[in-house]
Amino acid sequence: MEDHKLMRREADGRVVLHGDLSGIATGLANDMVVDARGRAYVGNFGFALHPTMGTPAPATLARVDPDGNVHAAAGDLLFPNGMMITPDGKTLIVGESFAARLTAFDIAADGALSNRRVWAQLPDGAVPDGSCLDADGAVWTASPTTKEVLRVREGGAVLEKITTEQQAIACMLGGGDGRTLFILTAADTDPEVCRKTRTARIVTHKASAARAGLP
Repeated sequence: MEDHKLMRREADGRVVLHGDLSGIATGLANDMVVDARGRAYVGNFGFALHPTMGTPAPATLARVDPDGNVHAAAGDLLFPNGMMITPDGKTLIVGESFAARLTAFDIAADGALSNRRVWAQLPDGAVPDGSCLDADGAVWTASPTTKEVLRVREGGAVLEKITTEQQAIACMLGGGDGRTLFILTAADTDPEVCRKTRTARIVTHKASAARAGLP
């Protein structure tokens, strides 16, 4: 995150530099998603968040191709976070944390993004962070500020809400049947606070639909 580098772990265990994001990332590198062809879409904060919050500024989403070449995939995103690719590989959904929305793009054969649109506008106060897709086409998204995880369908309708004791940072569907929602929570999003307090934990919830793409 701090070095603006995307690393790759080789089969023999070596960790090597895969892509240098320093020419694109204007804040800490953050969440990413990798498509079936090995292209990684990587977000960044766009500005300093900890220990003192800077002035919010738009960020550019990076695309790192399998050969390690880095490209600007989409600009003017307000804290791109929590990314997902639909099972057909045709749509990228990214959370814009500081705009309280999920934004979608069409993915071309070469990985280029187009047809930007609002996939879902979230309720006031929500901050989409780590997210995942389920088999019904809905998105689970963690919202740290409101201490909840929302299940949202395209268009913005909230289908379900899970309240957490701590800030909900990220979530992912898994388990044997793909219906266990694992929710990462912590007392704070500041890494230094978390290191000192060691309050982070993972809680689970049985979801109504399995993970998208589960065989």
